[in-house]
Amino acid sequence: MTEQAVRTRRGGRSARRSARTEQREPMLPALERQLPTVDALSDAGVERLHDASMRVLENTGIDFRDPVALEDWRQAGAEVDGQRVRIPRGLIMEKLRTVPERIRLHARDPAKSVELGGNSSIFVPMTGAPFIRDLDDKRRSGTIADLNDFHRLAHMEPGLHSSAHVICEPMDIPVGHRHLWITYSSMTHSDKTFMGMSTTRTRAEDVMEMVKLMFGADYVDDHPVVTGNINGNSPLVWDESMLGALRAFSRHNQPVLCSPFVLGGANTPAHTLASVAQLNAEAVAALAYTQIVRPGAPTIYGHYLSTVSMRSGAPMAGTPEISQMNFLVGQMARYYGVPWRTSGSLGGAKTFDAQAGYESASTLTATILAGANYIWHAAGWNEAGMHCSMAKFVVDAEQCAMAHKLGRGAEWDDFEEALATVDDVGPGGHFLGTEYTQKNFQRAFFIPNRFDNDNYEQWAANGEQEITARALQYARNQLNEYEQPALDPAVDEALRDYIARREREIDPNEV
Repeated sequence: MTEQAVRTRRGGRSARRSARTEQREPMLPALERQLPTVDALSDAGVERLHDASMRVLENTGIDFRDPVALEDWRQAGAEVDGQRVRIPRGLIMEKLRTVPERIRLHARDPAKSVELGGNSSIFVPMTGAPFIRDLDDKRRSGTIADLNDFHRLAHMEPGLHSSAHVICEPMDIPVGHRHLWITYSSMTHSDKTFMGMSTTRTRAEDVMEMVKLMFGADYVDDHPVVTGNINGNSPLVWDESMLGALRAFSRHNQPVLCSPFVLGGANTPAHTLASVAQLNAEAVAALAYTQIVRPGAPTIYGHYLSTVSMRSGAPMAGTPEISQMNFLVGQMARYYGVPWRTSGSLGGAKTFDAQAGYESASTLTATILAGANYIWHAAGWNEAGMHCSMAKFVVDAEQCAMAHKLGRGAEWDDFEEALATVDDVGPGGHFLGTEYTQKNFQRAFFIPNRFDNDNYEQWAANGEQEITARALQYARNQLNEYEQPALDPAVDEALRDYIARREREIDPNEV
């Protein structure tokens, strides 16, 4: 199969002229947070929550439904009874001590490499949507061409640090081959960091082979270049597919996000603290297992957090309990000294409406205050993850840049110079014309270009466009101006040859 994604250039001369007037900015560095974190629990509360999680692992136990993992745990000293593993807290803590506190993710463009952990955070687009809302704001199935466009947009947005992977499912590629083209797209349409498909062991192994072709096998073994994600089946189950993918990443020294999939009240107790106690037990068990596979392998405390409506059973976004649980998880990750992942801009709305904005703003702000390091699903997520919206994607990306500015906190640089202008202007004057203001206003105060801050008359004269229309025009302009980052032709050929060989070997209908 050839890449099914020759992009049609959209718009004409006026669209390209408009795009050229947009301010082009380089990718922001990883956020170095200066704001204090929200610590919802006292030290005694953290210890109590830790103890509760350890009691779950020691007494109830957790299922590792994978024969290799069961033998690994037996050799490590855990009690194994069938698929049930009961892990002493001393063994958990021994393994967590070898997890690196910080991870440097190496990008194809070294200038776009980023660090996460401690006070360092990055923003990563959403993944996993079977549908999209396209450039005409129509809801439909995604294609490889759509995925390519999302990776292009991620490449161009300063507030995003990764192209992620399957932002939308390319339904026009057979399931068995899909992961190959998803990985190729995320690697080639951007030179930022990216994610690798980890839905099965063999797909994770294909990702490892492809990153070796891109970076070199020896380099990959010493340098994290790709992240994978494994989801636990809450309550208290890690399955064979996920554990096989975990081993593929960890054996190659590539970080994996160990993410229980929490639907609060459905697969956890209907209680915020008890839900986090269970989530924490699930996450640290997987984190500890990465260290059995390869001591010192980078790994990330993960989770997907949602609460469930007791009226409909549907997952909800933007609720106060989700924010509270993020605060609690952040404290637990810092207690163990490990980097942690959360979800940034979640929305349950069916369109890019006020509900979507409120939900995403509530969640994203809480992730910054909680001190999250790997802020995934930070752009595009709507309809509980069922679709990725082109309009929301580019607005969320700018929100990430705004969250970056917020998280840096108040800065004292050139404070005295700025303060001196008060004396220059004096009572009753204004600061708009001062040399300092003219020189510094753009960096002093964030000026969103996807919001409209004109007066009513200007807004009406410009066509009374609401944010969705403005965002879609912005996305069209960006795609018209996109230039693919250069890639060594020999590397590109090797990747395509690998894909062609694996397509011959893999049943296209493989699930």
